[in-house]
Amino acid sequence: MKRFAAVDLGAGSGRVIVGEVEGGSVSLHEVHRFPNRPVLVRGTLHWDVLGLYREVVDGLREAGPLDGIGVDSWAVDYGLLDADGTLLGNPVHYRDERTAAAVARAHAALPAERHYAATGIQFQPFNTAFQLVADRMADVATGALLIPDLIGFWLTGRAGTEITNASTTALLDPRTRTWSAPVAEALGIDLGLFAPLREPGAVIGDVLPEIGLARRVPVYAVGSHDTASAVVAVPAADERFAYVSCGTWSLVGVELPSPVLTDESRAANFTNELGVDGTIRYLRNVMGLWLLQECHREWGTTDPGALLDEAAALPASSAVDATDSRFLAPGDMPARIAAACAETGQPVPRTRAEVVRCVVDSLALAHRDAVAAAARLSGREVDVVHVVGGGALNSLLCRLTADACGLPVVAGPVEASALGNVLVQARAAGCVEGDLREVVRRSPDLVRYEPRSG
Repeated sequence: MKRFAAVDLGAGSGRVIVGEVEGGSVSLHEVHRFPNRPVLVRGTLHWDVLGLYREVVDGLREAGPLDGIGVDSWAVDYGLLDADGTLLGNPVHYRDERTAAAVARAHAALPAERHYAATGIQFQPFNTAFQLVADRMADVATGALLIPDLIGFWLTGRAGTEITNASTTALLDPRTRTWSAPVAEALGIDLGLFAPLREPGAVIGDVLPEIGLARRVPVYAVGSHDTASAVVAVPAADERFAYVSCGTWSLVGVELPSPVLTDESRAANFTNELGVDGTIRYLRNVMGLWLLQECHREWGTTDPGALLDEAAALPASSAVDATDSRFLAPGDMPARIAAACAETGQPVPRTRAEVVRCVVDSLALAHRDAVAAAARLSGREVDVVHVVGGGALNSLLCRLTADACGLPVVAGPVEASALGNVLVQARAAGCVEGDLREVVRRSPDLVRYEPRSG
Protein backbone atom coordinates (compact mmCIF):
# COMPACT_ATOMS: atom_id res chain seq x y z
CA MET A 1 0.00 0.00 0.00
CA LYS A 2 1.16 3.52 -0.86
CA ARG A 3 -0.01 6.67 0.91
CA PHE A 4 -0.34 10.07 -0.77
CA ALA A 5 -1.36 13.34 0.90
CA ALA A 6 -3.65 15.74 -0.91
CA VAL A 7 -3.38 19.29 0.37
CA ASP A 8 -6.72 20.68 -0.78
CA LEU A 9 -7.24 24.39 -0.08
CA GLY A 10 -10.71 25.77 -0.62
CA ALA A 11 -11.97 29.32 -0.27
CA GLY A 12 -13.69 28.50 3.02
CA SER A 13 -11.53 25.74 4.48
CA GLY A 14 -8.48 23.63 3.86
CA ARG A 15 -7.77 19.99 4.50
CA VAL A 16 -5.03 17.43 4.36
CA ILE A 17 -6.43 14.12 3.14
CA VAL A 18 -4.46 10.90 2.85
CA GLY A 19 -5.27 8.58 -0.02
CA GLU A 20 -4.26 4.97 0.51
CA VAL A 21 -3.70 3.23 -2.82
CA GLU A 22 -3.70 -0.55 -3.00
CA GLY A 23 -4.76 -3.01 -5.65
CA GLY A 24 -6.05 -0.33 -8.02
CA SER A 25 -8.39 1.23 -5.45
CA VAL A 26 -8.13 4.38 -3.35
CA SER A 27 -9.53 5.10 0.09
CA LEU A 28 -9.46 8.64 1.48
CA HIS A 29 -8.99 9.62 5.12
CA GLU A 30 -9.12 13.20 6.32
CA VAL A 31 -6.35 13.84 8.83
CA HIS A 32 -6.54 17.60 9.29
CA ARG A 33 -9.17 20.25 8.50
CA PHE A 34 -8.86 23.95 9.18
CA PRO A 35 -10.74 27.17 8.41
CA ASN A 36 -9.59 29.59 5.72
CA ARG A 37 -10.45 33.01 7.11
CA PRO A 38 -9.64 36.03 4.93
CA VAL A 39 -8.46 39.15 6.75
CA LEU A 40 -9.61 42.71 5.99
CA VAL A 41 -6.77 45.19 6.62
CA ARG A 42 -7.13 48.89 5.85
CA GLY A 43 -9.81 48.27 3.26
CA THR A 44 -8.06 45.40 1.45
CA LEU A 45 -9.15 41.76 1.76
CA HIS A 46 -6.18 39.37 2.10
CA TRP A 47 -5.63 35.64 2.38
CA ASP A 48 -3.80 34.59 5.55
CA VAL A 49 -1.44 32.43 3.52
CA LEU A 50 1.14 32.02 6.30
CA GLY A 51 -1.58 30.71 8.59
CA LEU A 52 -2.69 28.32 5.86
CA TYR A 53 0.87 27.10 5.37
CA ARG A 54 1.24 26.46 9.11
CA GLU A 55 -1.91 24.34 9.02
CA VAL A 56 -0.66 22.47 5.94
CA VAL A 57 2.60 21.59 7.68
CA ASP A 58 0.73 20.52 10.83
CA GLY A 59 -1.49 18.28 8.72
CA LEU A 60 1.43 16.69 6.89
CA ARG A 61 3.11 15.93 10.21
CA GLU A 62 -0.10 14.30 11.45
CA ALA A 63 -0.50 12.24 8.28
CA GLY A 64 2.07 9.54 9.09
CA PRO A 65 4.41 7.95 6.52
CA LEU A 66 3.82 9.33 3.02
CA ASP A 67 4.89 8.39 -0.49
CA GLY A 68 3.90 11.71 -2.07
CA ILE A 69 2.27 15.09 -1.56
CA GLY A 70 0.23 17.22 -3.98
CA VAL A 71 -1.26 20.68 -3.51
CA ASP A 72 -4.38 22.11 -5.12
CA SER A 73 -6.31 25.29 -4.36
CA TRP A 74 -8.60 27.93 -5.77
CA ALA A 75 -7.38 29.76 -8.86
CA VAL A 76 -6.22 33.23 -9.98
CA ASP A 77 -4.64 34.55 -6.73
CA TYR A 78 -0.88 34.75 -6.22
CA GLY A 79 1.95 35.85 -3.96
CA LEU A 80 4.67 38.26 -5.06
CA LEU A 81 8.30 37.48 -4.18
CA ASP A 82 11.57 39.40 -4.08
CA ALA A 83 14.84 38.21 -5.57
CA ASP A 84 15.55 36.07 -2.49
CA GLY A 85 12.20 34.30 -2.75
CA THR A 86 10.73 36.19 0.21
CA LEU A 87 6.99 36.90 0.16
CA LEU A 88 6.40 40.63 -0.22
CA GLY A 89 2.94 40.63 1.35
CA ASN A 90 -0.13 38.54 2.00
CA PRO A 91 -1.90 37.67 -1.28
CA VAL A 92 -4.98 39.76 -2.01
CA HIS A 93 -8.32 37.93 -2.09
CA TYR A 94 -10.06 37.66 -5.46
CA ARG A 95 -13.23 39.12 -3.91
CA ASP A 96 -11.40 42.37 -3.11
CA GLU A 97 -12.50 45.31 -5.23
CA ARG A 98 -9.06 46.56 -6.23
CA THR A 99 -9.50 45.56 -9.89
CA ALA A 100 -12.52 47.82 -10.49
CA ALA A 101 -10.51 50.52 -12.28
CA ALA A 102 -7.92 48.11 -13.67
CA VAL A 103 -10.46 46.26 -15.81
CA ALA A 104 -11.28 49.41 -17.79
CA ARG A 105 -7.56 50.16 -18.27
CA ALA A 106 -6.92 46.60 -19.42
CA HIS A 107 -9.79 46.65 -21.90
CA ALA A 108 -8.56 49.95 -23.30
CA ALA A 109 -5.15 48.39 -23.92
CA LEU A 110 -6.48 45.03 -25.10
CA PRO A 111 -10.13 44.81 -26.20
CA ALA A 112 -12.07 41.95 -24.65
CA GLU A 113 -12.59 40.29 -28.04
CA ARG A 114 -8.84 40.06 -28.70
CA HIS A 115 -8.11 38.96 -25.14
CA TYR A 116 -10.59 36.09 -25.38
CA ALA A 117 -9.42 35.03 -28.82
CA ALA A 118 -5.90 34.70 -27.45
CA THR A 119 -6.57 33.01 -24.09
CA GLY A 120 -10.15 31.69 -24.16
CA ILE A 121 -10.70 32.75 -20.55
CA GLN A 122 -14.07 34.10 -19.48
CA PHE A 123 -14.27 37.63 -18.20
CA GLN A 124 -14.13 37.82 -14.43
CA PRO A 125 -13.08 41.06 -12.72
CA PHE A 126 -10.68 39.06 -10.55
CA ASN A 127 -8.75 37.33 -13.37
CA THR A 128 -5.04 37.29 -12.56
CA ALA A 129 -4.30 39.51 -15.54
CA PHE A 130 -6.52 42.25 -14.12
CA GLN A 131 -5.09 41.77 -10.63
CA LEU A 132 -1.55 42.26 -11.94
CA VAL A 133 -2.60 45.42 -13.79
CA ALA A 134 -4.00 46.72 -10.49
CA ASP A 135 -1.13 45.51 -8.29
CA ARG A 136 1.20 48.36 -7.36
CA MET A 137 3.74 45.87 -5.98
CA ALA A 138 4.08 44.00 -9.28
CA ASP A 139 6.63 46.53 -10.53
CA VAL A 140 9.00 45.87 -7.61
CA ALA A 141 8.55 42.10 -7.40
CA THR A 142 10.83 39.65 -9.16
CA GLY A 143 8.56 36.61 -8.91
CA ALA A 144 4.90 35.62 -8.76
CA LEU A 145 3.61 32.22 -7.64
CA LEU A 146 -0.01 31.10 -7.77
CA ILE A 147 -1.24 29.87 -4.39
CA PRO A 148 -0.59 26.10 -4.77
CA ASP A 149 2.78 26.82 -6.40
CA LEU A 150 3.65 29.09 -3.46
CA ILE A 151 2.85 26.31 -0.97
CA GLY A 152 4.87 23.87 -3.08
CA PHE A 153 7.79 26.32 -3.15
CA TRP A 154 7.78 26.61 0.63
CA LEU A 155 7.63 22.82 0.99
CA THR A 156 10.49 22.07 -1.45
CA GLY A 157 12.40 25.26 -2.20
CA ARG A 158 11.65 24.80 -5.92
CA ALA A 159 9.53 27.25 -7.90
CA GLY A 160 7.34 26.45 -10.87
CA THR A 161 3.94 27.24 -12.37
CA GLU A 162 1.59 24.30 -12.80
CA ILE A 163 -0.17 24.61 -16.12
CA THR A 164 -3.85 23.93 -15.28
CA ASN A 165 -3.82 26.81 -12.81
CA ALA A 166 -1.67 28.97 -15.08
CA SER A 167 -4.42 28.75 -17.68
CA THR A 168 -6.84 30.59 -15.36
CA THR A 169 -4.67 33.71 -15.36
CA ALA A 170 -5.94 34.92 -18.77
CA LEU A 171 -2.29 35.09 -19.81
CA LEU A 172 -1.85 31.65 -21.39
CA ASP A 173 -2.69 30.41 -24.89
CA PRO A 174 -4.74 27.17 -24.52
CA ARG A 175 -3.81 26.02 -28.04
CA THR A 176 -0.04 26.12 -27.53
CA ARG A 177 -0.12 25.58 -23.74
CA THR A 178 2.41 28.42 -23.38
CA TRP A 179 2.28 31.99 -22.16
CA SER A 180 0.77 34.53 -24.56
CA ALA A 181 3.45 37.16 -25.07
CA PRO A 182 1.15 39.46 -27.11
CA VAL A 183 -1.43 39.55 -24.29
CA ALA A 184 1.17 40.21 -21.62
CA GLU A 185 2.84 42.91 -23.70
CA ALA A 186 -0.46 44.69 -24.37
CA LEU A 187 -1.29 44.70 -20.65
CA GLY A 188 2.21 45.67 -19.54
CA ILE A 189 2.70 42.44 -17.56
CA ASP A 190 6.18 40.95 -17.24
CA LEU A 191 5.91 37.19 -17.89
CA GLY A 192 9.34 36.85 -16.33
CA LEU A 193 7.57 37.07 -12.97
CA PHE A 194 6.33 33.51 -13.44
CA ALA A 195 8.47 30.44 -12.82
CA PRO A 196 8.70 27.82 -15.63
CA LEU A 197 5.52 25.95 -16.53
CA ARG A 198 5.14 22.34 -15.44
CA GLU A 199 2.59 19.62 -16.16
CA PRO A 200 0.56 17.54 -13.69
CA GLY A 201 2.54 14.48 -12.65
CA ALA A 202 5.92 16.22 -12.65
CA VAL A 203 8.05 15.85 -9.52
CA ILE A 204 8.60 19.26 -7.95
CA GLY A 205 11.17 18.09 -5.42
CA ASP A 206 11.53 16.47 -2.01
CA VAL A 207 10.10 18.05 1.11
CA LEU A 208 12.69 20.15 2.91
CA PRO A 209 14.12 18.76 6.17
CA GLU A 210 12.79 21.77 8.10
CA ILE A 211 9.23 20.53 7.53
CA GLY A 212 9.94 17.75 9.99
CA LEU A 213 8.61 14.68 8.20
CA ALA A 214 10.04 11.31 9.15
CA ARG A 215 11.51 10.62 5.71
CA ARG A 216 12.12 12.14 2.31
CA VAL A 217 8.83 12.61 0.49
CA PRO A 218 8.43 13.84 -3.11
CA VAL A 219 6.01 16.66 -3.84
CA TYR A 220 4.19 16.16 -7.15
CA ALA A 221 2.59 18.73 -9.41
CA VAL A 222 -1.07 17.75 -9.72
CA GLY A 223 -4.01 19.52 -11.30
CA SER A 224 -3.28 22.37 -8.92
CA HIS A 225 -6.44 24.28 -9.77
CA ASP A 226 -8.87 22.41 -7.54
CA THR A 227 -11.40 22.15 -10.37
CA ALA A 228 -8.82 20.45 -12.58
CA SER A 229 -8.31 17.84 -9.87
CA ALA A 230 -12.06 17.53 -9.33
CA VAL A 231 -12.68 16.83 -13.02
CA VAL A 232 -10.10 14.02 -12.92
CA ALA A 233 -12.38 12.40 -10.33
CA VAL A 234 -15.59 12.67 -12.38
CA PRO A 235 -16.74 9.02 -12.70
CA ALA A 236 -17.74 9.33 -16.36
CA ALA A 237 -17.85 6.22 -18.53
CA ASP A 238 -17.47 8.07 -21.84
CA GLU A 239 -17.17 11.60 -23.21
CA ARG A 240 -20.91 12.40 -23.29
CA PHE A 241 -21.08 14.02 -19.87
CA ALA A 242 -21.29 17.40 -18.23
CA TYR A 243 -19.94 18.15 -14.79
CA VAL A 244 -20.82 20.50 -11.96
CA SER A 245 -17.88 20.89 -9.61
CA CYS A 246 -19.93 22.33 -6.79
CA GLY A 247 -18.39 24.01 -3.77
CA THR A 248 -18.09 27.71 -3.02
CA TRP A 249 -18.42 28.05 -6.80
CA SER A 250 -20.27 25.83 -9.23
CA LEU A 251 -18.03 25.21 -12.25
CA VAL A 252 -20.33 23.84 -14.94
CA GLY A 253 -19.17 22.50 -18.27
CA VAL A 254 -17.85 19.71 -20.46
CA GLU A 255 -14.45 18.19 -21.16
CA LEU A 256 -13.06 18.79 -24.66
CA PRO A 257 -9.92 17.99 -26.67
CA SER A 258 -9.51 21.60 -27.90
CA PRO A 259 -10.71 25.09 -26.93
CA VAL A 260 -13.77 26.92 -28.23
CA LEU A 261 -12.69 30.49 -29.03
CA THR A 262 -15.69 31.82 -30.95
CA ASP A 263 -17.36 35.19 -30.39
CA GLU A 264 -20.49 33.33 -29.34
CA SER A 265 -18.53 31.48 -26.69
CA ARG A 266 -17.07 34.75 -25.39
CA ALA A 267 -20.52 36.38 -25.30
CA ALA A 268 -21.78 33.43 -23.24
CA ASN A 269 -18.83 33.94 -20.87
CA PHE A 270 -17.48 30.41 -21.17
CA THR A 271 -13.90 29.71 -20.25
CA ASN A 272 -11.30 27.33 -21.71
CA GLU A 273 -9.11 26.17 -18.85
CA LEU A 274 -6.50 23.46 -19.24
CA GLY A 275 -7.16 20.08 -17.68
CA VAL A 276 -5.05 17.07 -16.85
CA ASP A 277 -3.86 14.94 -19.81
CA GLY A 278 -4.09 17.70 -22.38
CA THR A 279 -7.83 18.30 -21.99
CA ILE A 280 -9.82 21.53 -21.97
CA ARG A 281 -12.27 22.31 -19.19
CA TYR A 282 -14.90 24.25 -21.08
CA LEU A 283 -17.08 25.78 -18.39
CA ARG A 284 -18.99 28.69 -16.94
CA ASN A 285 -18.75 30.00 -13.36
CA VAL A 286 -21.93 30.01 -11.28
CA MET A 287 -21.90 31.50 -7.78
CA GLY A 288 -22.42 28.08 -6.18
CA LEU A 289 -22.80 27.31 -2.49
CA TRP A 290 -21.29 30.70 -1.67
CA LEU A 291 -24.86 32.04 -1.79
CA LEU A 292 -25.96 29.64 0.94
CA GLN A 293 -22.73 30.05 2.92
CA GLU A 294 -23.18 33.80 3.07
CA CYS A 295 -26.85 33.46 4.06
CA HIS A 296 -25.95 31.10 6.89
CA ARG A 297 -23.15 33.41 8.00
CA GLU A 298 -25.57 36.34 8.11
CA TRP A 299 -28.11 34.32 10.09
CA GLY A 300 -25.65 32.57 12.38
CA THR A 301 -27.22 29.27 11.36
CA THR A 302 -26.46 26.32 13.62
CA ASP A 303 -28.28 23.62 11.61
CA PRO A 304 -28.14 24.22 7.82
CA GLY A 305 -29.56 20.75 7.19
CA ALA A 306 -32.80 21.56 8.96
CA LEU A 307 -33.30 24.63 6.78
CA LEU A 308 -32.67 22.54 3.66
CA ASP A 309 -35.33 20.08 4.82
CA GLU A 310 -37.78 22.94 5.31
CA ALA A 311 -36.91 24.33 1.88
CA ALA A 312 -37.46 20.93 0.25
CA ALA A 313 -41.05 20.93 1.52
CA LEU A 314 -41.77 24.30 -0.13
CA PRO A 315 -42.90 24.78 -3.73
CA ALA A 316 -40.66 26.60 -6.19
CA SER A 317 -41.44 30.32 -6.16
CA SER A 318 -38.64 32.77 -6.98
CA ALA A 319 -35.22 32.53 -8.60
CA VAL A 320 -32.33 34.92 -9.16
CA ASP A 321 -29.48 34.96 -11.68
CA ALA A 322 -26.77 32.92 -9.93
CA THR A 323 -24.13 34.34 -12.27
CA ASP A 324 -24.89 37.98 -11.34
CA SER A 325 -21.80 39.83 -10.06
CA ARG A 326 -23.95 41.58 -7.42
CA PHE A 327 -23.55 38.38 -5.38
CA LEU A 328 -19.75 38.26 -5.61
CA ALA A 329 -18.80 40.29 -2.53
CA PRO A 330 -19.43 39.22 1.07
CA GLY A 331 -22.19 40.76 3.16
CA ASP A 332 -25.96 40.45 3.79
CA MET A 333 -26.71 37.96 1.05
CA PRO A 334 -30.38 37.47 2.05
CA ALA A 335 -31.05 41.18 1.49
CA ARG A 336 -29.40 41.13 -1.94
CA ILE A 337 -31.41 38.07 -2.94
CA ALA A 338 -34.62 39.75 -1.79
CA ALA A 339 -33.75 42.90 -3.75
CA ALA A 340 -33.04 40.89 -6.91
CA CYS A 341 -36.41 39.14 -6.63
CA ALA A 342 -38.21 42.44 -6.11
CA GLU A 343 -36.51 44.02 -9.12
CA THR A 344 -37.81 41.25 -11.39
CA GLY A 345 -41.34 41.32 -9.97
CA GLN A 346 -41.10 37.93 -8.28
CA PRO A 347 -42.34 37.06 -4.80
CA VAL A 348 -39.79 38.18 -2.23
CA PRO A 349 -38.71 35.31 0.06
CA ARG A 350 -39.67 36.19 3.63
CA THR A 351 -38.54 33.25 5.74
CA ARG A 352 -35.12 31.69 5.91
CA ALA A 353 -36.45 28.48 4.37
CA GLU A 354 -37.90 30.50 1.47
CA VAL A 355 -34.52 32.15 0.90
CA VAL A 356 -32.81 28.75 0.89
CA ARG A 357 -35.39 27.38 -1.58
CA CYS A 358 -34.84 30.42 -3.80
CA VAL A 359 -31.06 29.88 -3.76
CA VAL A 360 -31.26 26.17 -4.54
CA ASP A 361 -33.78 26.70 -7.35
CA SER A 362 -31.57 29.46 -8.73
CA LEU A 363 -28.50 27.22 -8.72
CA ALA A 364 -30.37 24.35 -10.39
CA LEU A 365 -31.59 26.67 -13.16
CA ALA A 366 -28.10 28.13 -13.60
CA HIS A 367 -26.70 24.60 -13.86
CA ARG A 368 -29.31 23.80 -16.51
CA ASP A 369 -28.50 26.90 -18.55
CA ALA A 370 -24.76 26.29 -18.37
CA VAL A 371 -25.01 22.61 -19.33
CA ALA A 372 -27.26 23.43 -22.29
CA ALA A 373 -25.01 26.28 -23.45
CA ALA A 374 -21.83 24.20 -23.08
CA ALA A 375 -23.34 21.43 -25.21
CA ARG A 376 -24.59 23.86 -27.85
CA LEU A 377 -21.42 25.93 -28.12
CA SER A 378 -19.04 22.96 -28.13
CA GLY A 379 -21.12 20.47 -30.11
CA ARG A 380 -20.63 17.90 -27.34
CA GLU A 381 -23.73 15.80 -26.66
CA VAL A 382 -24.53 15.25 -22.99
CA ASP A 383 -26.30 12.18 -21.57
CA VAL A 384 -25.56 12.63 -17.86
CA VAL A 385 -24.56 15.37 -15.43
CA HIS A 386 -21.98 14.57 -12.74
CA VAL A 387 -22.13 16.67 -9.56
CA VAL A 388 -18.88 16.41 -7.63
CA GLY A 389 -17.61 18.22 -4.56
CA GLY A 390 -19.51 19.36 -1.49
CA GLY A 391 -22.66 20.02 -3.50
CA ALA A 392 -23.01 16.27 -4.05
CA LEU A 393 -24.20 16.05 -0.43
CA ASN A 394 -27.05 18.50 -1.10
CA SER A 395 -29.77 16.10 -2.21
CA LEU A 396 -32.25 18.91 -2.88
CA LEU A 397 -29.81 20.65 -5.21
CA CYS A 398 -28.94 17.41 -7.02
CA ARG A 399 -32.60 16.46 -7.45
CA LEU A 400 -33.58 19.91 -8.71
CA THR A 401 -30.56 19.96 -11.07
CA ALA A 402 -31.71 16.64 -12.57
CA ASP A 403 -35.24 17.99 -12.97
CA ALA A 404 -34.05 21.26 -14.51
CA CYS A 405 -31.62 19.62 -16.93
CA GLY A 406 -33.96 16.78 -17.82
CA LEU A 407 -30.96 14.47 -17.41
CA PRO A 408 -29.84 12.00 -14.77
CA VAL A 409 -27.48 13.41 -12.17
CA VAL A 410 -24.79 11.25 -10.60
CA ALA A 411 -23.67 12.78 -7.31
CA GLY A 412 -20.19 12.10 -5.96
CA PRO A 413 -17.45 11.83 -5.07
CA VAL A 414 -17.69 14.54 -2.42
CA GLU A 415 -13.93 14.96 -1.97
CA ALA A 416 -13.39 15.06 -5.72
CA SER A 417 -10.49 17.53 -5.68
CA ALA A 418 -8.58 15.47 -3.12
CA LEU A 419 -9.28 12.24 -4.99
CA GLY A 420 -8.15 13.67 -8.34
CA ASN A 421 -5.06 15.05 -6.62
CA VAL A 422 -4.20 11.61 -5.19
CA LEU A 423 -4.90 9.79 -8.46
CA VAL A 424 -2.48 12.00 -10.42
CA GLN A 425 0.21 11.40 -7.77
CA ALA A 426 -0.43 7.66 -7.73
CA ARG A 427 -0.16 7.42 -11.50
CA ALA A 428 3.08 9.43 -11.50
CA ALA A 429 4.46 7.06 -8.87
CA GLY A 430 3.45 4.01 -10.94
CA CYS A 431 0.77 2.81 -8.50
CA VAL A 432 -2.22 3.29 -10.82
CA GLU A 433 -2.42 2.57 -14.54
CA GLY A 434 -5.02 3.01 -17.25
CA ASP A 435 -8.27 4.93 -16.88
CA LEU A 436 -8.19 6.96 -13.66
CA ARG A 437 -11.97 7.35 -13.80
CA GLU A 438 -12.41 3.58 -13.68
CA VAL A 439 -11.03 3.77 -10.13
CA VAL A 440 -13.64 6.40 -9.25
CA ARG A 441 -16.52 4.47 -10.84
CA ARG A 442 -15.95 1.63 -8.38
CA SER A 443 -16.92 3.94 -5.49
CA PRO A 444 -19.97 2.74 -3.53
CA ASP A 445 -20.84 6.31 -2.54
CA LEU A 446 -22.22 7.53 -5.89
CA VAL A 447 -25.93 8.46 -5.87
CA ARG A 448 -28.08 8.69 -9.02
CA TYR A 449 -31.02 11.09 -9.39
CA GLU A 450 -33.39 10.57 -12.29
CA PRO A 451 -35.22 13.62 -13.67
CA ARG A 452 -38.90 13.85 -12.83
CA SER A 453 -41.32 14.88 -15.56
CA GLY A 454 -43.32 18.07 -15.08
